[in-house]
Amino acid sequence: MKRLNRDVLNEGEQRKLAETESSPVTVLQIGEGNFLRGFFDWMIQTCREQGLFRGGIAVTQPRPSGKPKIEALAAQDGLYTLVIRGLENGEAVERKELISVFSEAFDPYSDWTKLMELMTSPELRFVVSNTTEAGISYQPTELTGEAIVSFPGKVAYLLYQRFLKFEGAADKGLVFLPCELLDRNGDALRDVVLRYASDWGFPEEFRQWVIRRNRFLNSLVDRIVTGYPGDEQAEAWFSEWGYRDPMLTTAEPYHLWAIEAEPELDEVLPLRRAGLNVHWTTDLKPFSQRKVRILNGAHTWMAPLGLLHGVEHVRELLEHETLGKLVREAVYEDIVPSLPYSRDELQAYADTVFERFGNPYIRHRLADIAMNSLSKFRTRLLPTLASYSEKGEKAPERLALGLAGLLRYYRIRPAGDGSYKGTTLSGASYAVRDDQALLERVAGIWEEARGSAEPLERTVAKLLAQTGIWGADLSEWPGLASAAAGFIAAWDNKEEA
Repeated sequence: MKRLNRDVLNEGEQRKLAETESSPVTVLQIGEGNFLRGFFDWMIQTCREQGLFRGGIAVTQPRPSGKPKIEALAAQDGLYTLVIRGLENGEAVERKELISVFSEAFDPYSDWTKLMELMTSPELRFVVSNTTEAGISYQPTELTGEAIVSFPGKVAYLLYQRFLKFEGAADKGLVFLPCELLDRNGDALRDVVLRYASDWGFPEEFRQWVIRRNRFLNSLVDRIVTGYPGDEQAEAWFSEWGYRDPMLTTAEPYHLWAIEAEPELDEVLPLRRAGLNVHWTTDLKPFSQRKVRILNGAHTWMAPLGLLHGVEHVRELLEHETLGKLVREAVYEDIVPSLPYSRDELQAYADTVFERFGNPYIRHRLADIAMNSLSKFRTRLLPTLASYSEKGEKAPERLALGLAGLLRYYRIRPAGDGSYKGTTLSGASYAVRDDQALLERVAGIWEEARGSAEPLERTVAKLLAQTGIWGADLSEWPGLASAAAGFIAAWDNKEEA
């Protein structure tokens, strides 16, 4: 069976590929991974299908280790297959799309000159990236003439070359669209770029050009891109399609991109005109807050509780006779009312969240979600609890239950190999993954309680008083310690019985 490339395309598909390859490169994409290919590149394909976007994309990898994927894309003439599958309005859907948006795919570490030529091209307008959160960070770097590994370092150096080539022209700045999962990701990228500019002694005129003539847009992305499917499914599709595609990727139907910029930018990047769920906004906070509080909050509520009850996956928890009902009630009746936005819009968003959780093609492990649950609880669920405490109200019972599940999940002991382990309600062992210092502190409090006759509520109060974990003394919040202790005691009694 042939591998996907231009030779297996029909006449119409070959024409589309030729149009892409002849288009001027207006987008530089730093990131060859599944997410951008199942999110941004799919969006550009949608725009091109409607005749709304004529530019091409040059794609490179952010790290040297990504070279095999770039070479694989280049071997396929930049082509790959995306299968979108999941639930839409309660109905199962599966759609295959051939993506042909890449004009070029190359390794910048073996062809640094090509990357420099692209970044100094007059046609280039946008730089899109997904280099992971760690990619937008400062690492002391010296200029040696060789390829720069740091992503912000690349941007700083190559923008300086662009500044020199066009003599600081006001209309030659670029628009940066970072998709990394960082708060204020555009601001973060700009700040690190400016730090490199200072390190390397670039003139103040360049720094001002970066600030005034380039756009570093903050954005929030949301889509589960599940990547290459299992071999059995992939082989079945290859037999059906008549070609093999090692770069095949899969994604859920839902997508959201909120970008902090004026709506007029859609004239040059027509994502909303193409009917995509893209929002140009003056304030990302409502989009970020509802995602963190509802989607991420539900994940963080369900992970410890599910694992304690022997549940392994998100969808399995939704189908659990008790926990499935409780997590929905926690979201609709406790979390949604705490947010200062339209109730109807928040409930509609929550509907999409639970439809996504029920996607039969995604096996989302609760053990993965539970990683670093202490810090996740602080950012995702604690603000909702705080909204009740600030009004002098007791925590809603279901949120107290979520906190109790977290504390019981972290009733751990050192395992002797540097790890910490707890036991489920049925006695099965599990490892807890979190910051080592936090694990040691929490384990110490539980161990001290084991060797004394201290009431459980007192132990829970000590845990909740750890301001280094929560950012506040939660033991002072009305009824919270007693409610959480009550749930843990009930589980302990069942275990003993």
